[in-house]
Amino acid sequence: MTATVWLLCKAFLVGGTLCAVGEVLLLRTKLTSARILVLYVVSGVFLTAVGLYKPLVDFAGAGATVPLTGFGYSLAMGAIQGVHRMGLLGALVGGLQNTSAGIAAAVLFGLINALLFKPRAKK
Repeated sequence: MTATVWLLCKAFLVGGTLCAVGEVLLLRTKLTSARILVLYVVSGVFLTAVGLYKPLVDFAGAGATVPLTGFGYSLAMGAIQGVHRMGLLGALVGGLQNTSAGIAAAVLFGLINALLFKPRAKK
C-alpha cells in the first residue's frame, strides 16, 4: 500500500469516526444538531488544551482538521500562538486570525447558496 493511500485511509477512518459519533448522538439522544455542533467545537478546544488533539491531527491530517473538532483545534492553536506573539490580547486575536479564511468562505458560500436557491420550509 502506497503512502498516499495509507494517508487517505487514516483520514477517512478518523473523519468517518468523528462523523459517526455525531450521527449516533443525533439519533440516540435528545441533543439538537446545533448543540452537537457546539459540543464538537468545544471538544476540539478542550482536547487541544490537554494535548490530545495535536497527535490526532499529526496522524490523520484532514480527517481530524476538517470536522468541527478541527475548527475548535484551529481556534485553540491560534489563541496559543497569539499569546506567544502578543501576550494576553493574542488570546482573542489569534483564534480569529487562524480561522478567518474558513469563516469568510462559509459566509461567502452561504450567500451564494441563498442567492441561487429558493428556501422552503420542511414538511
